[in-house]
Amino acid sequence: MLRKLTFITLFIITAHTASSQIYDPVTWEFGYEKKEGNQYEIRLTALIEDGSHIYAMSVPDGGPIPTSFSFDTLDAYKLEGDTYEVLPPVEKMDEAFGFKIKTFSNKAEFRQKITVIDPSFTVTGAVNFMACNNQTCSPPKDVEFSVTISTGDTKVAADEGGKIKSSETTTGENVPAAGSGLVKFFLISLLAGFAGVLTPCVFPMIPMTVAFFSQGSENKGKSVAKALIFGISIVLIYSSLGIIVSLTSAGAGFASALSTHWIPNIIFFALFVVFATSFFGAFEIILPNKWASTADSKVDQGGMVAAFFLGLTTVIVSFSCTGPIVGALLVEAASGDVLRPTIGMVGFGFAFALPFTIFALFPSVMSKMPKSGGWLNSIKVVLGFIMLAFSMKFLMTVDSVYNLNFLSRDLFLAIWIVIFSMMGFYLLGKIKFSHDSDLPYIGTFRLFLVIAVFSFVVYLVPGLFGAPLNALSSFLPSQSKSQFNLPLIISQNRGDAPTLSYQPSVSSLCSEPKHGDIFEMPLGLTGYFDLQQGLACAKEQGKPVLIDFKGHACANCKLMEARVWSDPDVLRRLRDNFVIIALYVDDRTQLPENEWITSETDGKVKKTIGKINEDLEISRFKTNALPLYVIADNEGNPVITPMPTNLNVDEYKKWLDEGVSKYEKK
Repeated sequence: MLRKLTFITLFIITAHTASSQIYDPVTWEFGYEKKEGNQYEIRLTALIEDGSHIYAMSVPDGGPIPTSFSFDTLDAYKLEGDTYEVLPPVEKMDEAFGFKIKTFSNKAEFRQKITVIDPSFTVTGAVNFMACNNQTCSPPKDVEFSVTISTGDTKVAADEGGKIKSSETTTGENVPAAGSGLVKFFLISLLAGFAGVLTPCVFPMIPMTVAFFSQGSENKGKSVAKALIFGISIVLIYSSLGIIVSLTSAGAGFASALSTHWIPNIIFFALFVVFATSFFGAFEIILPNKWASTADSKVDQGGMVAAFFLGLTTVIVSFSCTGPIVGALLVEAASGDVLRPTIGMVGFGFAFALPFTIFALFPSVMSKMPKSGGWLNSIKVVLGFIMLAFSMKFLMTVDSVYNLNFLSRDLFLAIWIVIFSMMGFYLLGKIKFSHDSDLPYIGTFRLFLVIAVFSFVVYLVPGLFGAPLNALSSFLPSQSKSQFNLPLIISQNRGDAPTLSYQPSVSSLCSEPKHGDIFEMPLGLTGYFDLQQGLACAKEQGKPVLIDFKGHACANCKLMEARVWSDPDVLRRLRDNFVIIALYVDDRTQLPENEWITSETDGKVKKTIGKINEDLEISRFKTNALPLYVIADNEGNPVITPMPTNLNVDEYKKWLDEGVSKYEKK
């Protein structure tokens, strides 16, 4: 009874204090550490402001609320013993209660040992605690957490009802917690930058860079300087982007808007066609004549400026693939925190620029090689064919985002087949351009290149008749835009093997999908394109929803559908166990005025389907990364940690099954 009266008194004092200022001095961090074999330890760390403290897990009778932990029961793991205190508490006199109580100040760490049964799962639970200083106490507070453990050692911490600063992944023996330090953030950004270079719409930019520097000065020093300026420019542009977005509140959708708007995409299409035409020998791209007649210093200055603008072009063009990667940094920048996103952008830009800069140094060597035989011109012509093919990507983006439907998958493939066939015949010497030398014979390297080119052409041909062409799915328009779209039957020779048809499945929807005249589901699936309509149907059918944040210009979205969703087991789960809601974040279809919303994130009015969906993803999930898959209940609340791009089919199936299980237990 005394304990209850004491707590009521403290709560009244706290409530009175809270009327002028909220007292919330504790930040929680959640993570895990891998031990030997299938043993893990869940790490729960409290960071406490100076002058405040929380209480130990054991307090005397009649004392305050102790710190306690509860873990949800899952078949994927089992608890080993009780949660224990890593750092020893300090016993001191608590004037509010009149006796000595064990407390933690500055930092407290708790751990729970578990034995893993399933290698991929999420540990969820809650911590209950009470914080005090010499003037006031907070009421007992519950903070829910989730820590994802998988073979990839990914990390997640969910914030429910409390302030959770960060979480981290640690592997191996006795790795100390790194928190959300800037060094770790910088290293993660470096890895993200290298990953950005390997995306399908960035890697083809490297040949254009080599071609640009191959036309530069024959002076090696000048070439190196231009290459370094090119690389430094990329780093500076990315670094500036984070600051600009933060200071101007441009928002996390800035990169997406830039990469999907029709104006920059048409400009880039024209730019690549002009480059290709120049490499075919129609004309040379040179500086204006008045620049050529200026002093050497002015010429040198012009070359350096050109290197900067090439870096700027590289950054802008790459946004269609790197936008989702840097999206998380832009979200953080939009919140006004300049330092973290700037450091992150420096790391990303450095890693992104490094391969380009290294390749940019090669033209100084190429320019000194013998020019007899026309081998250098052949390289330029081949690069011209590649750039001409790559230019189609920008038209595809405009067609998809604005729902123009002028560039079907079949037309796109037909153009590519013609372009690469002509490249093959050029390499055979059957096609010649104005600056080409005679080709008396075909060398070994050229022969293998011819074989590779024509093999690629043969690979493209079945795509005209409905073949998925999974290896190129990120480059190509959606299969739903195929005019032929013949039934594609994938079957195995075993009698018990499943047969997969991409014909539209029998509809199990509750109503005609809103915006169904604009969008289509992939792989014959059915679903909705409006969140509320999909949630209503899921409630009626008693199913969880799978919210698919995607984009017309999202390369990874197409990869996931082609390589993961097309798996028979995944497709069956999607069709039978979920109501799918596909939300396009880059669609520019403007809605009626009564459907516009004012964003709580940036205060701006959102008028298009894409802007509204993007705002939903950012406000609820603090990211605009694509794709993002969310399994939610009938109110739209996630029941499991969202899944980003993951090309591991088995892990994706486990995630789907775990989501259904969590939904059924609610």
